[in-house]
Amino acid sequence: MKATEIRKMSASELESKLGDLKKDLFQLRLQHATNQLENPVKIAEVKRDIARVKTIIREQQLAGR
Repeated sequence: MKATEIRKMSASELESKLGDLKKDLFQLRLQHATNQLENPVKIAEVKRDIARVKTIIREQQLAGR
């Protein structure tokens, strides 16, 4: 997911996206622990997406001051 796509989302959409990404990360870690994960790089990608979403949320909070 690209930052430009994330910036187009509203605050509520960002919060729900963050929740979804955290659930995905949990599932990926669970699969990794049980040796069912086909692509371990996916964990890093989801972590990066979480960081992007959190960054955009924080930017919006600071801009709204």
